[in-house]
Amino acid sequence: MSPYPETEMDAETRDDVLKRLAYVEGHLAGVRRMIEQDTYCVDVLKQTFAVRRGIEKAESKLLAGHLHHCVVAGVEAGDAGVLDELVELYEIANR
Repeated sequence: MSPYPETEMDAETRDDVLKRLAYVEGHLAGVRRMIEQDTYCVDVLKQTFAVRRGIEKAESKLLAGHLHHCVVAGVEAGDAGVLDELVELYEIANR
């Protein structure tokens, strides 16, 4: 839950991210089946790459929404903490 009511995730972002996560879940289940069936490694890796791309796209959509809504609202409210959160996200992403 956001500390700023006006920064709740917009419906378009939520729907897009949920769609992408469903895609990732399906691919991940497929990867598990492939491993259980001893599928050729290259074929499994192609699917794991697709899972990673799906997660990256979901993250990108979430980040864009956060920057356009939450960060703007936080700065307008005088909360410099939203900038600290961005620094923290940057650090986590680059570990």
